[in-house]
Formats: sequence, structure tokens, C-alpha cells
Amino acid sequence: MEKMNIVYEDPHIIVCVKPAGVPVQTRNLGTTDMESLLRNHISQSGASKATSPYLAVIHRLDQPVRGILVFGKTPAAARHLNQQMQSDKFQKIYHALLCGTPSQDQGTLTDYLVKDGRTNTSRICTKETPGAKKAELSYRVLGAVSKENGQTVTEAEIHLKTGRHHQIRVQMAGAGMPLLYDNKYNPAFSAPSDGEHKKAEYHPIALCACELSFIHPKTGKKMQFKIDCDW
Repeated sequence: MEKMNIVYEDPHIIVCVKPAGVPVQTRNLGTTDMESLLRNHISQSGASKATSPYLAVIHRLDQPVRGILVFGKTPAAARHLNQQMQSDKFQKIYHALLCGTPSQDQGTLTDYLVKDGRTNTSRICTKETPGAKKAELSYRVLGAVSKENGQTVTEAEIHLKTGRHHQIRVQMAGAGMPLLYDNKYNPAFSAPSDGEHKKAEYHPIALCACELSFIHPKTGKKMQFKIDCDW
């Protein structure tokens, strides 16, 4: 793994860019995750004398997705950030490359999703389905992007209004606009029954959490961070 990209740190919070392919947290032995990497960073920097310094996961990104994350370094900071997660003070903006042409330049998608823990997937269901949770997002078309293989895809900006498992991936696929390189929800990139991928070359999902803003839990200052998606 390349060197960690920490874009901001103080005694209360740490903001970093999670690479595609690295989980935020994992129970799999021998698998590197952001939580353990950041704990090691805090320990080695001398910011904490504890064997296992305090670090709170505030929000998550799917393992194949790159983007900005903020972690709490104190219980008070974590509590404040989690409260913001329930309001419009905590804002996340994603960019995605979509296969398919949206019928409108902007819109809102509202569905009910249910998670299947056995397959680690979610699907659109009815409101009455046991375990169903409401999912809502809005999108805005930014323009067409031509890929090296000659395929033209649509770049869109996406705002999540709820935070469900694989929400963007499931809802955009359900609307006929699956994400480029998504091997769970885009049939063009899913693995056939023999287990061999149709795409010989691996590509991270074309989804990036590129903007994050929130109120600093100690100073009250608005914090804003932005990265390039590097398509």
C-alpha cells in the first residue's frame, strides 16, 4: 500500500483519503484496514502514549471505493461528529461514472433497500419487505467522459440523503445507470459462473467520495475538504 494520505490532523480529529481496495474496518486477520493504519500512525507520531490509542470510525466507504474520511480522536469529538451525521451539517459529495444515459440532467431516487448479509449485497425491495430501509439520493449530470477502451460514460455528482449499505451502487443500477467497473451490480463487469472475471484487468469502482464538510467538534469552524477523482 502507498503511503497514507493524511490531509488534516489535530488533537481531536484526523482526515485522510482512503485508497480503493482498503477496508475501513475488517475482522479478517492479515488484512490491512484504515482503522489499524491510523492507530499505528497516532502511536508512532507520539500523539498518544496509550498502547492502543482512541480512534472512532465516524462513517464508512465500501472497500473498492476511494474517498475522504474523518475519524474522531477523542470520545467528545466522536460524539459531536456522530450528532452531525444526523443533520445537514455533515455533508458528503460523491462523483461516479455511470453506464447508461440519465433521462434527466438531475433527479432524486427514492427506494427501499434490504441487505443480504450472506452475499454482502443489497437490493431494491418493497416498503413491506422485512428489514427494508428507505434510501434516498439526488444526482446531477456533469458531462460525458470517454474511457480508453472507447466506451463513453456519464459523470455525475451524487448527494446521499440517507446512508444505506451499497446505496449509490444499488440505486443507480436500479435506475438503469450502474457504475462503471462495479462487479456486484453492473452485469457487464460481474463474474460468470466459472468464477473468472469478464474483465482481465482489475479496476476500482468508478465512485469517489470527493468532498466532505463538517463543523469542527472543538473550534466550531466549518471544515471543507476536496480531492480529485483521478478517473
